[in-house]
Amino acid sequence: MSYRIGFGVDFHQLVPGRDLWIGGVKIPHTKGALGHSDADVLLHAICDAILGAACLGDIGVHFPDTSPAYKDIDSKLLLAKSFDLITAQGYKIVNIDASLCLEEPKIKSSIPSMQAIISGILGIDTTDISIKATTTEKMGFVGREEGLQAYAVVLLSN
Repeated sequence: MSYRIGFGVDFHQLVPGRDLWIGGVKIPHTKGALGHSDADVLLHAICDAILGAACLGDIGVHFPDTSPAYKDIDSKLLLAKSFDLITAQGYKIVNIDASLCLEEPKIKSSIPSMQAIISGILGIDTTDISIKATTTEKMGFVGREEGLQAYAVVLLSN
């Protein structure tokens, strides 16, 4: 058995008039993430980590933001398609470790729902999905609540 590690990162602006989707969960907030899709920063980082671990490029390669097919797409579908790509290569997900950087809203109470959604898509236990959140102590674009970012590391085996 061999193992491969992938790292993913994603950033999105926060703007009024958009829904805020994080980890497949709609989070009540006065702003939402701006993007071609639903702009789910956490799922995008996880997709990049999954694809990167299998050396399959990134979500921009597979789901370009220039394609009308992905306009306003639910990022849970992108995660499922990314999973299908690595499964076809013979890989399984061992675990995911992810971190979100945002000032507001606080998401601690939504993390179990995020883990359940991701678990259902990827067929792994919720105990194999770590999601953490932090602020940037009011520094930078995250601190000014102009955007949010996510990081993810995924371990694959075959």
